[in-house]
Amino acid sequence: MELAGSATSKAKPRRAAASELGNKRVSNLRNLWIDSEMAEHTRFEKLVAEAKENITEISPTEAAAKLESGEATIVDVREKDEWDEEHIPGALHMSRGTIELDLEEKVPDTNALIVCHCGGGGRSALAAESLKNMGYKNARSMAGGFKAWKAAGLPTAK
Repeated sequence: MELAGSATSKAKPRRAAASELGNKRVSNLRNLWIDSEMAEHTRFEKLVAEAKENITEISPTEAAAKLESGEATIVDVREKDEWDEEHIPGALHMSRGTIELDLEEKVPDTNALIVCHCGGGGRSALAAESLKNMGYKNARSMAGGFKAWKAAGLPTAK
């Protein structure tokens, strides 16, 4: 019994040291991951900032008025699960990954006013720039995205 006890008492500090070392490794890996995520996020922000220099943004209130009057098509470029959770009534859903493939069929008129929106305005800026590059002369991005739409008290659907 005493041997087991002494082996156990020796094992506890070793386990604690190994656990501490493991926690440091996990912490270091987490910090490395956070740093790389921040670096990637910074690259994304730079890409969005460059896109915003090449496009026009409109406010959620202006987008709502243009949708209601029939002057604009609003395209939600968020992922399907985001759309399913809540979206703008009357908007079309074409995720950021497929909008270039799907838009020509659904909105063939390159002069049509198309207002892209996402959650916060980044993905929609990239989508609007891409549509502009495809020849859509009136592609816009909704400033602030769906968050701004909701903050303005505009209608949503589930």
